[in-house]
Amino acid sequence: PPALLDAPGLVGRRILLLAPRRRAARAAARRIAEGVGDPKLGGTVGIRMRMDTRTSARTRIEVVTEGVLARMLRSDPALEGVGAVLFDEFHERSIHADTGLALALQSRELFRPDLRLLVMSATLDAEPVADLLGGAPVLESEGRAFPVETRFLERPLNGFVEAGVASKVLQALEEAEGDVLAFLPGAGEIRRTARRLEGRLPSRVELHPLSGGLSRARQDEAVAPSPPGKRKVVLATSIAETSLTIEGVRIVVDSGLMRVPRFDPGTGLSRLETVRVTRDAADQRRGRAGRVAPGTCHRLWTRGEDLGLVPHRTPEILSSDLAPLALELAGWGSAPEDLAWLDPPPESGWARARALLEQLGLVDGTGVTERGRAVLELGAHPRLGHMLLEAREQGRARLGAELAAVASERDFLDRPGRAPDADLRLRLEALRRQGTSAPGGHTVHRGGMAQVRKQADRWVRRLGERDARGRPDDPAHAGALAAVAWPDRVARRRSGSRGRFLLRNGRGARFHESQALEGADWIVATELDGRGSEARIFRALPLDEEEVEVLFRHRICTVERMEWDDRAGRVRAIRTRELGAIVLSEAQLPDADPHQVAVALAGGVKSAGLQLLPWTRELEQLRDRLRFLSRAEPDRVPDFSDETLLEELPDWLPPFVPGVRTPRGISSAALEGALRARAPGLSRGELDRLAPTHLEVPSGSRIALDYSDPDAPALGARLQELFGWTETPRVAGGRVPVTIELLSPARRPVQVTRDLASFWANTYFEVRKDLRGRYPKHYWPEDPLTATATRRTRPNR
Repeated sequence: PPALLDAPGLVGRRILLLAPRRRAARAAARRIAEGVGDPKLGGTVGIRMRMDTRTSARTRIEVVTEGVLARMLRSDPALEGVGAVLFDEFHERSIHADTGLALALQSRELFRPDLRLLVMSATLDAEPVADLLGGAPVLESEGRAFPVETRFLERPLNGFVEAGVASKVLQALEEAEGDVLAFLPGAGEIRRTARRLEGRLPSRVELHPLSGGLSRARQDEAVAPSPPGKRKVVLATSIAETSLTIEGVRIVVDSGLMRVPRFDPGTGLSRLETVRVTRDAADQRRGRAGRVAPGTCHRLWTRGEDLGLVPHRTPEILSSDLAPLALELAGWGSAPEDLAWLDPPPESGWARARALLEQLGLVDGTGVTERGRAVLELGAHPRLGHMLLEAREQGRARLGAELAAVASERDFLDRPGRAPDADLRLRLEALRRQGTSAPGGHTVHRGGMAQVRKQADRWVRRLGERDARGRPDDPAHAGALAAVAWPDRVARRRSGSRGRFLLRNGRGARFHESQALEGADWIVATELDGRGSEARIFRALPLDEEEVEVLFRHRICTVERMEWDDRAGRVRAIRTRELGAIVLSEAQLPDADPHQVAVALAGGVKSAGLQLLPWTRELEQLRDRLRFLSRAEPDRVPDFSDETLLEELPDWLPPFVPGVRTPRGISSAALEGALRARAPGLSRGELDRLAPTHLEVPSGSRIALDYSDPDAPALGARLQELFGWTETPRVAGGRVPVTIELLSPARRPVQVTRDLASFWANTYFEVRKDLRGRYPKHYWPEDPLTATATRRTRPNR
């Protein structure tokens, strides 16, 4: 930035430098201020970030965090007085950087064609960004980094990553000079690695953690040069990958892991996920060892594993909670399609974000609401901003500010051997006692608690309250306030279960281990993950049913429903009061709509199968006859296959069973009427003519036809009853021959034919010979065509 101060078109104008994190922004501002000879921030070089602004009329270079740019553009779309905007460390692809660049491009197009934009990174794939900027030139500099030797493991790391990092740190201290910077995925891993190193480091080696949750003083200690004759080991998260220069580091130990936020569109939940480091991040980490002298980078993975690293990290806009972005763009007055993006927001995530904002009342069909604008001015996440405003309206600004700070900042409670209890009231009470311990065997990280308290004070001031240390409200009210921020996370305990809950959105949630709130009837879960069939609850507050009734009185719906009870085998008609997927109360519905009852009955039968219907022999034959005709007369008779009958059952059964709640209650007449109604163009007489139920044979008997095989209707009759029948009978208007099953006097099959004349002429005499031997008393004439058919052993004389 100093090189641009006197560039053509920039004289007298401000230059904005966007840094990805607050710690990096402060370090960059101090470094630039020292370089221009005006070291006090607020002079030539200033800083602007959430809750911390130091600028003056003399300020020419403003170092800002990424989220600040969008707020500056919203209040001044033309960025008057600004000559250039510089996006540093753009390879991190934070959602704020992508959004800031998109808004700056639109500002340049609409208001400021002279606005200069510069995107900077050590590992960025530059060409796509250059294209987005309209074919901007790409400048490359090799810099003055010292060579770094990279070492890999011989075999994949086995066991806990903390043990591997601690062992490699001790080895590196013996082998080389200089300070050590070790990268770990999170604060928990840093603490566990530090415990493994305690008492094992040489006396002149100091140990420093470095993560975003630490106080500024402790971060400064980690970054500052080691005292003469001393060395240090810094255990850091990805905060130390870029922007920060830690003086004296010549050794890097890289665990190969990083923690990134992931938003699951299927559940609407965000979670931090530990993943393998990407190629660009690994290169950035290695470069930390070559800033001041030749160095060494120890990678805790093999060369083979190194070949599988993903080149670049996933852009945050593709995997993050889009609610803040959706509110920001609503305040800007643009939709995603109005802006030029390197990667546009995914449609599914965008739709969920808009739905949440509408639920909170921050946007409507016309754009951002007054409530939404107030939240934008607060600069908080939409959930927290809405809650803070509600707390102020209730006279509970201090409680709301504390809750917002506790929910948004890193947890300051710890419990040896176990995860801290999920109840947020413990944090609120510890915050007010200001001690070093909390109930349940918890210990307090004083620096983390101080950060939370400082953030709470800032929120109170932003809400316009004069006394930042005003009288706190009872934490018992915190659950109701949290429900304002997380209305979709309100949950009711499942009946007969401890620790398992049903969220308002229909998803299940549970506590992973024994918790103080596992027996609560109602909770609001402020933090969960989206893994597995049930989300895991990390942070929560209790509610009572009266609070739910008051808070959501306009969202509670009374629903009359007919539903099939599979266990009882009947329709239940009930009236329920519901909050989303949660049923508040249920009562029997005596005056249920008969048609809706019938529809529910049909749905139950459809789920169980046609066998649930009360079939009689006559009804089964009717169904088979209609199925036969649907094959023979497809233009007149619809499909009567079991599959189609079951699929279309909700259409053809309900009109004939109004109010019937059980399959046994369906009468034979109703089921017959429903079946016949499916073929309205087929009269009863036509059905009997085309698919008769019985055929009269020469003996005078009326024998039922079997239509169970729709392609081959069959007639089973004793051979003696068919003497004199010269032609095979036919159905379907003479188009389909009947399959004749010829039976012995004992009604055992002796022959099957669809050509009776051929049987008499060719096969009968062999059959006669066999039957005469087995049934000598029976009548077996030589000429079956002229013989008298009989039902008896022999015909009457």
